[in-house]
Amino acid sequence: MLLQIAFDKPEHLSLLPLVKPYADIIEIGTPLLKRFGVAAITTARELCPDVLVLADTKTVDGGQFEADMVFGAGAAFMTVLSCASTATHETVGRRAQFFGATVIVDTITESGKAELLPKGASFPENFGYVAVHSPTDARLAGNTSTAHIDAVRQVHDKGFRVSLAGGIGPATLDAVIAVNPEIVVVGSAITEAANPKEVLQWIRDRLPDPGRGWPWDRK
Repeated sequence: MLLQIAFDKPEHLSLLPLVKPYADIIEIGTPLLKRFGVAAITTARELCPDVLVLADTKTVDGGQFEADMVFGAGAAFMTVLSCASTATHETVGRRAQFFGATVIVDTITESGKAELLPKGASFPENFGYVAVHSPTDARLAGNTSTAHIDAVRQVHDKGFRVSLAGGIGPATLDAVIAVNPEIVVVGSAITEAANPKEVLQWIRDRLPDPGRGWPWDRK
């Protein structure tokens, strides 16, 4: 079970040296990408050269251009919305293969549906995970549902590996571990904590060790 730490605000970048020993993946969130562009990716790569970086592009069109930008800057992962066209999925998949990178299908636009992804859904080569999460704005508006955690089993049953995000922290971690997502994404529970290192250590100690069965080189 891999630990992905999501950075969304400029001040979160100051935590890069802190998370370096604990994180399997550092996420450069969409707001940071819009604020700093690919410089946020290169900064994470420079300060944490042994940690993989995900660019949360939420790509829905212009797939080749966005893939070349973020993969060219050193990102090992990028996100593409599940509602994007087949052509977008295919072109991003080709660019990911060229760079030796991995694509994550983001189902955020399907959040709240009884079933994520259409029956028989498939994606091109180098699409490694389906992201299941509750949208930030919905949670800020008071939606405390944990249906996204329950949906992990459904997505596993469809044959996909899962990246799970949204409201994950000490209060929900036991439920998260019980459904066994391949990637656990934690954001504000760490980045907005009074003592980020203490929370980070607490979470890391409780996640099953991913071991060395990685399909990527950590470079």
